[in-house]
Amino acid sequence: MPLIVHKYGGTSMGSTERISNVAKRVAKWARAGHQMVVVPSAMSGETNRLLALAKELAPARPTDAYSRELDMLAATGEQASSALLAMALQALGLESVSYAGWQVPIRTNNAYTKARIESIDDKKVRADLDAGRVVIVTGFQGLDDQGNITTLGRGGSDTSAVAVAAAMKADECMIFTDVDGVYTTDPRVVPLAQRLKSLSFEEMLEMASMGSKVLQIRSVEFAGKYKVKLRVLSSFTPWDIDILEEAKSGTLITFEEDENMEQAIVSGIAFNRDETKISVLGVPDKPGAAYQILGAVADANVEVDMIIQNLSKDGMADFSFTVNHSDHAKTLDMLKTVVLPKLGAQAVVGDTNICKVSIVGIGMRSHVGVASTMFRVLSEEGINIQMISTSEIKTSVVIDEKYMELAVKALHKAFGLDQAPV
Repeated sequence: MPLIVHKYGGTSMGSTERISNVAKRVAKWARAGHQMVVVPSAMSGETNRLLALAKELAPARPTDAYSRELDMLAATGEQASSALLAMALQALGLESVSYAGWQVPIRTNNAYTKARIESIDDKKVRADLDAGRVVIVTGFQGLDDQGNITTLGRGGSDTSAVAVAAAMKADECMIFTDVDGVYTTDPRVVPLAQRLKSLSFEEMLEMASMGSKVLQIRSVEFAGKYKVKLRVLSSFTPWDIDILEEAKSGTLITFEEDENMEQAIVSGIAFNRDETKISVLGVPDKPGAAYQILGAVADANVEVDMIIQNLSKDGMADFSFTVNHSDHAKTLDMLKTVVLPKLGAQAVVGDTNICKVSIVGIGMRSHVGVASTMFRVLSEEGINIQMISTSEIKTSVVIDEKYMELAVKALHKAFGLDQAPV
């Protein structure tokens, strides 16, 4: 009997009516002979509501004790939606049971608000499946080795679903969301963006890391590591759509060697407005300077993306890197107060008016001149490039934020992505 994992986002669970439709869709799959595990997010807006209550009562404090309580609070959103979905399934005549992450259990480390999954004990879930029940497992949360509830960070339900699918060797993990698949770029920016029938894990990983919001990046990493077949599809199609049609809809994220994999040179254009640039100017050009900067940033639990260092002049160099917008002020202050005096650099400056634009595609491996085409297109549009980063299947640039839409539209057209895939 095939084992399928369904994951439903907060919008899909946004009301009792929508939860009822999710239950009907899940029931359709169960009655077609599939063992079903469902991983729901909290109802749309619920996590934000809970965190706003916490902020109202007590300003955020960077302590483990405070973060522990945030996780205790935030985890209740998924518990409520899971219980409601189990009730909706029972009302349809299906045996169903819901479990919080700690009841499975899903084991994590103890990094509150951004924990990482370490193991999943699937014995209880398998026993229920074998007894003919639909099992609902809360997304976004787990349990550390001290018995504390932890959460996985924003978008963590995607990671939970993929992790459950990996642990149970599911035939497929279907991510139901408010879009009907992965597009060549954001249709809100480029109306002619096309839905992709399939993508490799590598391409999806790059697009997720470059700013595509369809899937949380950690879920894609997990899927690629454990070879979990993923499909992104819409929960807003009629729940009674033919199951064979639904099984082939959306975008399949699978392995590069798949014979049906599209081999376009560039599969998509990704962009990210949430990055800022920090530059350390007049850095003494000596061994260990980069470590002093980036080591301090890492110790502050800040993720760095693109990095560039210019050539030394008069024994001094400039060092620039990008971080998430939410980490900008903290990183800038830390470098000015802690690193700058020790390093002997001249100044630290920040730029919040930048964005990152990337071209992604496994076809880039076997085609020369792809990056030069990107640079030519940007040049023709009068867009200056501030930073460049490349890999085998992507080229990213940092540009002024005001040129983002112009750059995305021009690149999308230049690489032929306006045309529907054959």
